[in-house]
Amino acid sequence: MNFKGYILRLFFRILILVSGILALGYVIYKDKTTYAVIIGIVLLYFIINTYTFVKRRFVVMDDFFEAVKYRDFSRWFPEDRGPKDIRFLYTGFNEINRTIKEINSKNQAQYVYLQKILEMVDIGIIAYNLETGDVLWSNESFGEILDVPSFKNIRFVENRKPKLYNTIFETYHKESSSISIALQNEHIKILISDTVFQVDDDAFKLVVIQNIDRTLNKNESESWKKLLSVMTHEIMNSIAPISSLADTLQRNLQLAIENPQTSHLELEDLNAGIKTIKNRSEGLLKFAKTYRSLSKVTKLNLQKVKIKELFDNIELLMAPSIQAKDIDVEFKISGPKLSLDIDTHLIEQVLINLILNAVDACKNKKDAKIKILAEQNQNREIVIKVYDNGSGIPSDILENIFVPFFTSKTTGSGIGLSLCKQIMLLHNGRVVVKSVEGEGSVFSLVF
Repeated sequence: MNFKGYILRLFFRILILVSGILALGYVIYKDKTTYAVIIGIVLLYFIINTYTFVKRRFVVMDDFFEAVKYRDFSRWFPEDRGPKDIRFLYTGFNEINRTIKEINSKNQAQYVYLQKILEMVDIGIIAYNLETGDVLWSNESFGEILDVPSFKNIRFVENRKPKLYNTIFETYHKESSSISIALQNEHIKILISDTVFQVDDDAFKLVVIQNIDRTLNKNESESWKKLLSVMTHEIMNSIAPISSLADTLQRNLQLAIENPQTSHLELEDLNAGIKTIKNRSEGLLKFAKTYRSLSKVTKLNLQKVKIKELFDNIELLMAPSIQAKDIDVEFKISGPKLSLDIDTHLIEQVLINLILNAVDACKNKKDAKIKILAEQNQNREIVIKVYDNGSGIPSDILENIFVPFFTSKTTGSGIGLSLCKQIMLLHNGRVVVKSVEGEGSVFSLVF
């Protein structure tokens, strides 16, 4: 801002006042009363004028600072009236008000946006003052999960539900943990974590909870739907022909019993029908045994194993059968010292299953290649990948390949990949698949 005019006018007034004081002293010294009165009046005028001149600027600044104190940025100062320096001052104040209003508007929009997002999630969130217990912010999901109404202070929960209060607010959960809480006549399992943060001189605690019973039930329900769909399909495929054939045989036997003279029962046909029923019944029995094998793997015999040793065993076991199919197989390890804490027999079973699937995918492929690679990713997880350049997996069945008994093969049982996934879950790992139909697939075991 330009205050040269203000400084010049102030300097001019100070100069006049100093001159007037000197002149007043001179005329008093010379004992010229008349001149002394005149100069005194003029001097008094300039003193009042200078005081008003300076005060006016401070009044303007005081008004602005008071508006800042009470966060009132709606005031507008006239930029087209008054002395030039005050107009410059008004312009600066208006610019500050405009900037702060824009910042407040953006902050408010971001706050509303964030609040709407947090209100939409099904995760309960609350922040409160550690000393006073006053709630800084809480979303509706928090109250819904804990079955409590909206409250302004956590002492409300302490008075109503002391045990719940102690579990949620008094207990410190350094890491996310799963706990069970009692609500009315039921127990629910929640995932809870909290952290403490400082704002100025006040300490606040942020608590985040999630009803994992609801999530687990939803996932379990979806899994059961898929499982029952596949099992129904498999069982119906076996029962329908058995029922039809048994009905035909029963009808022929009934005719032979009732009319032995006119109806001739061919023993060979009867034997063939019974044999067929026997075969399909054995198929159903095998199906049931296969289902039981899915739930057998529940415990692990963990031991530290070098991946090189694991690969050597697999290569020795699989090499003869793969080479006979004219498929190029490569085992590669990014670091010879890579090792895992695993149940060797189970992980070998997983790798054998994935390699056999890769062999099957490459059976009609020229220059078929299978690559088994072990490496450590950016998250320091060890990943074993099984690549193939075979037929790939159609996108419409990709999401179902880990569903028990689901198979696109005419001779498959549909439990291979399901068993692989279960074994990896027991190792706290996961199976990731990427596939492009006609180009190949890659299955990744992430530990």
